[in-house]
Amino acid sequence: LAVEGRLDTATSSQLELEVNELFKEEKPNIVFDFASLEYISSAGLRILLAAQKQANALGTEMKIIGANDLVKEIFEITGFSDIMQIC
Repeated sequence: LAVEGRLDTATSSQLELEVNELFKEEKPNIVFDFASLEYISSAGLRILLAAQKQANALGTEMKIIGANDLVKEIFEITGFSDIMQIC
């Protein structure tokens, strides 16, 4: 699932819809491609946390690839790097 631009209050609802569609599949493995993501806000982090919880409950894998240094720093500061697979 490629995410580009900014993931914030204005755009997070669209990602939430897309993630919910993915979870309708039986045991989906989800890969977020953040190579073109410039910024993530707390609204975006909330979507990722909910997705990670759902993946854990289903016993499926979720990972994030291609995140830039700013996004990686946000994951580090918030502790998300401890609970999510960030490649």
